[in-house]
Amino acid sequence: MKVFEPVEIKGNFEPRISCKGLCERCGKEHGMAVGYAAEHARRLLATLDEKKRIDFLVPDEEAAPRFSTEYLFGNARGQMFGVLVCRDKDGRTGVLKAFSGQYNGVWRVPGWVPPLVDVDAFKRMSFGVERFIKRLGREIDKLPKGSSDRASLIEKRKAVSQALMKDIHALYRIPNFRRELKPLPEVVTGTGGIPTGTGDCCAPKLLGYAARHSLKPLGLVEFFYGRENKSKSKKHGGMYMSCKDKCGRILGYMLCGAGKK
Repeated sequence: MKVFEPVEIKGNFEPRISCKGLCERCGKEHGMAVGYAAEHARRLLATLDEKKRIDFLVPDEEAAPRFSTEYLFGNARGQMFGVLVCRDKDGRTGVLKAFSGQYNGVWRVPGWVPPLVDVDAFKRMSFGVERFIKRLGREIDKLPKGSSDRASLIEKRKAVSQALMKDIHALYRIPNFRRELKPLPEVVTGTGGIPTGTGDCCAPKLLGYAARHSLKPLGLVEFFYGRENKSKSKKHGGMYMSCKDKCGRILGYMLCGAGKK
């Protein structure tokens, strides 16, 4: 699958930080600059405008409707996309691109970096348990509010959901640029539970792929594409720094060693 796209670096290096986080491994905060990525992010945005789909590697007549960008201007209310400029071991520069989470229910799309989770294992693990959780929900709805039986089932559903999330988080393997690879729960900083979706945003996907394939990162940009989100914090075409609540808790570890020559 073609993911690394060779490109020539042009323009000025932009020092503005696009993502950062505290690394408990070394006790330092690591960050990644926009670098040379802004121009390539604008090119990707223009390509999305032109193609109106994300499955760029297939001819127009073979394009799948589920990969249309029209989806992002409806109830989905937009999605984050990201570009990482990097250099391979042979000195070639290129770009990687990613979308946050799933695209219209799909984890893997040719030409885009894959997720950090083992998707097949994720599906096997969650399928039966999610059906059980939904069945509990139907049983809860049938019981009178305030009843002890209802409260008991609600607690059972909560416990099952929490156990499933713990198992899913363990499926995520998080690399860094020191050639280390650890399960997600071992690299998350801060207190409290691990937020749903941690590791699924663009920056972790991009940096994870680069670290696994010995690519040196030279700049990263994330932008929003589609209908304005409900909180009105993200608008179409806007470039935004990575989130603190999810990405900020793992990016310090992921970026550790990225500055080495």
